[in-house]
Amino acid sequence: MTGPMGSPRTSPRTSPRTSPRNMAATFRLATRLFWRDKSMVFASVVTPVGLAVGMPALMRNVTDVAAATHIFQGALALLLAITAFMNVTVVLAGRRDQLVLKRLRASRLTDAQILTGQIAGTATQTVIVIVSCTLAVHLVADVPLPADPVAFAAVVIAGSAVLSLLGAAYTAAVPRAELAAAFTTPVFLVAGVSAGAMGPIPLPSWLPPVLGLLPTTAVVDAVRTGELVVPLLILAGWTLAGLAAIRLWFRWEPRRS
Repeated sequence: MTGPMGSPRTSPRTSPRTSPRNMAATFRLATRLFWRDKSMVFASVVTPVGLAVGMPALMRNVTDVAAATHIFQGALALLLAITAFMNVTVVLAGRRDQLVLKRLRASRLTDAQILTGQIAGTATQTVIVIVSCTLAVHLVADVPLPADPVAFAAVVIAGSAVLSLLGAAYTAAVPRAELAAAFTTPVFLVAGVSAGAMGPIPLPSWLPPVLGLLPTTAVVDAVRTGELVVPLLILAGWTLAGLAAIRLWFRWEPRRS
C-alpha cells in the first residue's frame, strides 16, 4: 500500500472515526516535544520576540509611534519566518534524520496526520507568539492594537499555517539536519528585507513587486492596509505550491550516501 506522498506504507490506515483522535495526538506530541527543546524555544520564540518587541520599543524612543508601528508590522515577517518556517524545517529535518518519522509511519498514523499534526502545532505556537508580541508592543511602545481584530486574526492564522506548511516542504532541500538552520537563513533575510523589518533598504525598481508575492509580505501588507483579498489569494497560491512540493519531494528518511 502506498501513502499519500507516493511512498510505500507498512501500516494500516486509520478509520475516519479515529482520525480526529490521531490528529489531536500528533498535535500534542509536536507541541510537547517543542517546549521540551530549550535550544529550539530560544531560537524560534525568545529571539524573534526580542526582535519584534525590542526594535519597535527602540524606534518609539528614537522617533515616534508611527515608526515603531511600521517596524513592528514588518517584524511580523520575521516572526513568521523564524517561529513558523524555520521551526518546522529544523524539527522535521531532525526527526527525519533520527528516523522518528520512519517509526511514526510504522504506526496507525497516516502520512497526512503526521505532517498535519506538526504543521498545526507549529502554526498554533506562531499565532500565540504574534498575539503576545502585539499586546507587548502596545504596552511598551504604544503601538496601536489592530483596528479590525477579526481580519488581523484571520490573516495571522492563515500566514502561520502557510509558512508552517512551506517549512515542511522545504525540508526536501535540506541535505542533513545540522544544516537546516543555515538553509533557512536566506528565507529569514529575504522576508525581513521585503517587509521593511530592517529599515529602508534601496532595492532595484523591479524587485519590490516580486517580493510582494512572498507569503510573509502578503501578511504584512494585509496588516498595514486592511486589504485581505489579494493577500489571501497569494497565501492560497503558496498553499497549493506547498502541498504539491510535499507530495512530490518530501522525504521521510535520510538520504542514503
